Amino acid sequence: MLIAHFGHSCLLVDTGAARLLFDPGAYSSGFEQVDGLDAILVTHEHRDHLDPGKLAAVRAANPGARLIAPFDLEGAEIVTPGDALEVNGSVVTVLDAPHEVIHHQIELPVNVGYLVDHGAFYHPGDSLTVPEQRVDVLGLPTAAPWMKVSDAADFLARVGPRKAVPIHEAILAQTEIFYRVLVGTAPEGVEVVVLPRGEAVEL
Repeated sequence: MLIAHFGHSCLLVDTGAARLLFDPGAYSSGFEQVDGLDAILVTHEHRDHLDPGKLAAVRAANPGARLIAPFDLEGAEIVTPGDALEVNGSVVTVLDAPHEVIHHQIELPVNVGYLVDHGAFYHPGDSLTVPEQRVDVLGLPTAAPWMKVSDAADFLARVGPRKAVPIHEAILAQTEIFYRVLVGTAPEGVEVVVLPRGEAVEL
């Protein structure tokens, strides 16, 4: 598959059958004029995963793309864990992946994970939930108010993908410090691949 990273949690995944855009949020850019999309998938409603203005732009460029979300969003198909969606020849399974706790006083939104083609790719949103299925390529949350770098490293080890793409990094001033930890602690056989922004890479 081909994967392009547009910053933070926004990834374009081209399975060869379907073109899927995940989490078009406020900390991401360059995806607004991407065309040929089959679906736009949102894991949860925090602005770093969903920017309404940028969503409007990418929807205008892709009037035929399905909009998929686990909450009430204008024009969206509302999904729940256990749903399996056929998207132009690819299968997207919606996983129960609760948002990690930020603080006991902060209410958390509904968050889901998206598993593409039975484990070829996994986007967990703001969750460290490990899927039952084997994962080939993982979107790996790297930094957040709800985690430390050792949480990311432990999640990577528990999932054990062939390759991991660091995401959710936009809050960091020096990403290479975190990437160095993830590369240095990755289990044998697991490759951490930092994608150049906006450039499709075959994984």
